[in-house]
Amino acid sequence: MLARQLAAAVFLSACCWSSLASADTVDQVSVTQALRVVSEAAKHGASWTGPQSGPAAPAGKTIVFVAEDLRNGGIVGVAQGAREAARILGWTVKIVDAGGTAAGRSKALAAALAASPHGVVLGGLDAVENSPALARLSRSGVPIVGWHAGSLPGPIGGTPVAMNVTTDPLEVARVTAMAAVAQSGGRAGVVIFTDSRYRIAMAKADAMAAVVRTCKGCTVLEVRDVPLSESDARMPAITLELLQRYGRRWTHALAINDIVFDYAIPTLTKAGLSGDGLSLLSAGDGSAPAFLRIQARTFQTGTVAEPLNQQGWQALDELNRLMAREPVSGFVAPVHLVTAENIAFDGGPTLRYDPDNGYRAIYKRIWRR
Repeated sequence: MLARQLAAAVFLSACCWSSLASADTVDQVSVTQALRVVSEAAKHGASWTGPQSGPAAPAGKTIVFVAEDLRNGGIVGVAQGAREAARILGWTVKIVDAGGTAAGRSKALAAALAASPHGVVLGGLDAVENSPALARLSRSGVPIVGWHAGSLPGPIGGTPVAMNVTTDPLEVARVTAMAAVAQSGGRAGVVIFTDSRYRIAMAKADAMAAVVRTCKGCTVLEVRDVPLSESDARMPAITLELLQRYGRRWTHALAINDIVFDYAIPTLTKAGLSGDGLSLLSAGDGSAPAFLRIQARTFQTGTVAEPLNQQGWQALDELNRLMAREPVSGFVAPVHLVTAENIAFDGGPTLRYDPDNGYRAIYKRIWRR
């Protein structure tokens, strides 16, 4: 369904978000606007828009990557990218897993401080909530870069995090919600899954709900709070409950991360739904299971995948700039929607979104490697 609609919209130019924001309702014209947005986000082979120059990198640096929870595929993808970049730089990356708990975060940040690293990357930890521990790192002269450590890209106010590496979560959320509007022809019945422990997750959920509510024929059935670390235990029962409550009114599930769908799909299958009986769209991650589902056209129709490996390289580049006492690049990667129609490009055959934009060669040139 989405493929036919995207083909019909491909000749249209991309619309701006201001025109969507000014619309009181989403009628047939604004559904066409949604198709334009989705078509633009689904283009493949985009050229590099990041930095072209920067300081040469010294060898021998040690970086601690503090992971909020290594069960989260997004965090793992960034950590792998950081390790790949470190091999080029001649650096060492030590990964510490907080395990998704408050006690784990406290222990992991203490371990980072004890390691006396040259720099720290926060993989998914909320910088504001952990600001006291981060302040101790900063007082030791350790530069800190985050990935999904706050709601928006750039420096995180009130913390020593000089750069939060992420795509624009509001743009990610809007593209995801607009895909539901486009797929349904403005008739989507939507359940949104979020995790209230994370500011970035709540920002995405709020933005997705706002877009759906501008659609006159669409309905936000429910916003459900599910801790990502508890998805395996909670999603089967929640999925069954939602099916019983909403039945065919539930046409689209929007999530802030692919992981919730990993544990929803077995229940959908047991309930007798066909692969196109419910459309799953994720505003982030781009996990390997999500790519497999999209390829097979089994429930999941899209994921606004972040370039996780590229972001791992960017995190180390930002640290190198800070260690050289230069400003961060501030690069924000463009939003990309992975669908069955474009999954053969930009890393899709390897089950991840890895842009074919030459970023590795560009960073090597910047670092003089």
